[in-house]
Amino acid sequence: MWPELSAGMETALAADARPSLKFPAAARERIAIASYPFRDFIAGREDSADSGKMELKEFAAHVSAKFNIKKIEPWSAHFRSLEKAYLEELRAAVAKAGGAIVNIAVDGEHSPYAADSAERESAIAFSKEWIDAAVAIGSPSVRTNIPQARDSKPDVEHTAESLRHVAEYGAAKNVVVNLENDNPVSEDPYFLVKVIEKVSSKWLHALPDFGNTLAARDDEYAYKGIDGMFGLAYNISHVKETEVGDGKDKIAHVDLAKTFGIAKQHGYRGYFSMEWDSPGDPYAGTAGLIEKTLKNLS
Repeated sequence: MWPELSAGMETALAADARPSLKFPAAARERIAIASYPFRDFIAGREDSADSGKMELKEFAAHVSAKFNIKKIEPWSAHFRSLEKAYLEELRAAVAKAGGAIVNIAVDGEHSPYAADSAERESAIAFSKEWIDAAVAIGSPSVRTNIPQARDSKPDVEHTAESLRHVAEYGAAKNVVVNLENDNPVSEDPYFLVKVIEKVSSKWLHALPDFGNTLAARDDEYAYKGIDGMFGLAYNISHVKETEVGDGKDKIAHVDLAKTFGIAKQHGYRGYFSMEWDSPGDPYAGTAGLIEKTLKNLS
């Protein structure tokens, strides 16, 4: 494991302990590559062993060779299993490549704010399972999603109650829990800020995504939301240059200089994960994002 990631990864000894990751200062070392943009090339849990696609354990070496970047952010759908042997094999492969995992982007189906308490419990259990996986592979954090509930509108109280349990579990395992502005209904940045402030845990933070809110709302709303998210961010953010709205009728163009400026204003020292999510070649798109990120961090 890389020194800056191993620092602070020992078991938390006190209830008021806080994460203490040591972040690198060099611009290139602050960049990670998300596996999500490469979903057409990486085998998922539903793919057969002879699909011809890359296995997740190969991803760290692959991006190191392609982009000269050593840190990765795997997506939960690319994990074949959460069995101990599989996770140990993944961790060993990343280490062999000289790489590190900076976050797991986790997508589930159960809503932490559902009116049905059983569904909320399922959401909590799901997040805890991935926190255990993070420990096994040496990831300092997870991004857990907040799916829309079928029986309730977004509810700060229920969401905070559920995520308080998740954050407490993360604290016990020394794993940070992050929330991303993604789904425009259930993961609106203003809603997430309220939830994080309500929980008030050193282990629950924001994951600002550069483009998601811009694809759903107007610029003023989106950038104020991103500003609020960076005020609560700790170790991970998603860099995008464009994002296509769910209705496919809007293509958001990110002002990279402005967004990196917001991060700097808040003293954000964590990682920037490249998450190219536009039509076209993700390899060329990711290479372009890296170049522009390096320019903005220099």
